[in-house]
Amino acid sequence: MGQYKDSGIEWIGKIPEHWEVTKLNMLYSQRIEKVSDKDYPPLSVTMKGILPQLENAAKTNNGDDRKLVRVGDFAINSRSDRRGSCGISAFEGSVSLINTILKPRSEMNPRYYNWLFHSSLFSDEFYKWGHGIVDDLWTTRWQEMRNIAVPSPTLEVQQSIANYLDEKCGEIDSLIALQEQMIEKLKAYKQSVITEAVTKGLDPNAKLVSSGIDWIGEIPEGVKLVKLSMLTSKIGSGSTPRGGSSIYVKDGIKFLRSQNVYCEGFDLSDVAYITEKIDEEMSGTRVRVGDVLLNITGGSIGRCYYVDESLGRANVNQHVSIVRPAKIETKYLKYYLQSDCGQLQIALLQTGGNREGLSAAALSQFTIIYPSKNEQQAIASYLDEKCADIDHLIALKQKKIDSLKEYKKSVIYEAVTGKTIIE
Repeated sequence: MGQYKDSGIEWIGKIPEHWEVTKLNMLYSQRIEKVSDKDYPPLSVTMKGILPQLENAAKTNNGDDRKLVRVGDFAINSRSDRRGSCGISAFEGSVSLINTILKPRSEMNPRYYNWLFHSSLFSDEFYKWGHGIVDDLWTTRWQEMRNIAVPSPTLEVQQSIANYLDEKCGEIDSLIALQEQMIEKLKAYKQSVITEAVTKGLDPNAKLVSSGIDWIGEIPEGVKLVKLSMLTSKIGSGSTPRGGSSIYVKDGIKFLRSQNVYCEGFDLSDVAYITEKIDEEMSGTRVRVGDVLLNITGGSIGRCYYVDESLGRANVNQHVSIVRPAKIETKYLKYYLQSDCGQLQIALLQTGGNREGLSAAALSQFTIIYPSKNEQQAIASYLDEKCADIDHLIALKQKKIDSLKEYKKSVIYEAVTGKTIIE
């Protein structure tokens, strides 16, 4: 067992007695060269390191006003809402001005420091030195981070730790990837179960006949195809009150937006609230128990769930459609819209050029497979039970992923601060 000493730095704790502690400005100096992305390819600073600019990266018009990054430089996003976005660059290129770029002053093993900088406790320390912009958003600049203390073991030890973490974290990442693959397979299975039930029914011996629609295929004999407008009393969306988000209050009537609607339920962690007065002005878009809420714009188009008593009073904005069943069971309609039949109709409308989203007129023309009321109830009950079992398995896999990620954090921290003895 090796001997340890107090590093004198709270976030580092004890370190091996032969290790040193140094400040970032002894390891790095700031690189502040301004360049154009016409001369130096754009890079993205991400949680996975420095990568060629991502397709979904926010683009700006200041391509001639960027920071130079050279191979071996350390780049970190200065804003706390980009926590963990950093790394040692394997590329030469340019990044946005929000990033701090550091070039090595002395000989070091960049792989060791790459692991150190990706530790969660370094992130905590990094943003602790910053200052607030708005609300909980903090930014940390070089003049502040330069005094952050970090471990400084010998080059040989740095090499050993980097090798250990490359192997150990690679193993953990493989286990995480395996669990993620299992989750994707379970989600695909769930989707197939839903689609099979709403298209073929629950009787395996039922005679199947052509629906006359290629993308629906065969359906049980005697089952009708009906337009959604014939089965509902309302198809429409809400609106954003005058004043936009400035009129939101801390407590009041829930105001549902697309980010609150998921196929597994409503996520109310960031739900907005409006006053009773505004809700009264928007009385036409209040939700009722039994409504199906469907996202009709953007990347979340097609996500839907139904309203029950637990939601309480709520209203919706223009990105969410209220589909109010009249002659169709709520849960059956929810499952139908979630099925391949429902999602394909949404996709076909999008492919048809309606990039802005689904209109009430378009939704009203949706083709619905319409079995008897008793069959709808049976299908919904079957899918409630079957999907709950699948969701439980998915939750277990996700719990395993979360545990592995926490374990990885501890492995990194214990290694980069010398608490793990590495031969």
